[in-house]
Amino acid sequence: MTEWEKVQAGVVYDDFSRELFDIRVEAKRLFRVYNATGDDEAELRRELLEKLLAHVGEGVWIEPDFRCEYGRNISIGDRTYLNFGAIILDCAPVSIGSDVLVGPNLGIYAVNHSLVAEERIAGACIGAPVSIGDRCWLGGDVKVMAGVTIGDEAVIGAGSVVTRDVPAGVIAAGNPCRVIREVRESDLLGFGR
Repeated sequence: MTEWEKVQAGVVYDDFSRELFDIRVEAKRLFRVYNATGDDEAELRRELLEKLLAHVGEGVWIEPDFRCEYGRNISIGDRTYLNFGAIILDCAPVSIGSDVLVGPNLGIYAVNHSLVAEERIAGACIGAPVSIGDRCWLGGDVKVMAGVTIGDEAVIGAGSVVTRDVPAGVIAAGNPCRVIREVRESDLLGFGR
């Protein structure tokens, strides 16, 4: 089994392998070109995202400076917006739904290094998928850890570190992130009504 196949299978892999190094180099080449584009180059940005990511929906907008590890494991639904400074370490599948709004400095880390120093120094890593549902809002500086699922329409408060699953339709915040309450009808602002 190649190291990339191990990444895909969710088993321990050698993060220092030449194979993974080469994939990361290609991802960096693409996101650096992407980050150098202007807002008036939407077609070029779309082409670059289609080369970099596993799937990119219609109407996706990612502000520069965007960075990822491989890109190949990232899927983004329609009309999703990632603000400035998003970093996604996609050492496992990362799925971001449709109509998601993300504040600046998002961090999604679908990877863990070994806790044992000897293994860690040798390059031992293991990934776990991250899934963010449809119509979510993640505030600025949110960090999402490996293995986390965030349900549809959840709101994650700014500065939160999400270490466990968050159910649909709730407001959650903190470090570690915890559910505060459900989103209520009384939260409506009356916009567009």
